[in-house]
Amino acid sequence: MKTGLCAGVLVVAFPMADVSQAADAEAGRSIADRWCAACHVIPDGDADSRAVRGTDAVPTLSSIARDPNHNPNWLRQWLIFPHPPMPDLNLTRSETDDVIAYLQAMAR
Repeated sequence: MKTGLCAGVLVVAFPMADVSQAADAEAGRSIADRWCAACHVIPDGDADSRAVRGTDAVPTLSSIARDPNHNPNWLRQWLIFPHPPMPDLNLTRSETDDVIAYLQAMAR
């Protein structure tokens, strides 16, 4: 019983940090360009230009980023434990955080 109480105290004492503060959104963009663009439409970075790459068979990265149900915890779980048809990308924790930071920046 004491172990459960200690774990609860740690969660309260050290809440999850905002991923965008600790991660690199530009590195996340690079990862998305390399791994996600084959399926997901990714904007090319110029707000006035059209989205490029990807397919309309899956959600765009912009729509995923702007979905209020896809918070950083949801995104982390999805990237770590994806469900078919999405492949397991085997991203490191740092890479996962970078992709999440990129998506959070896209949502702003």
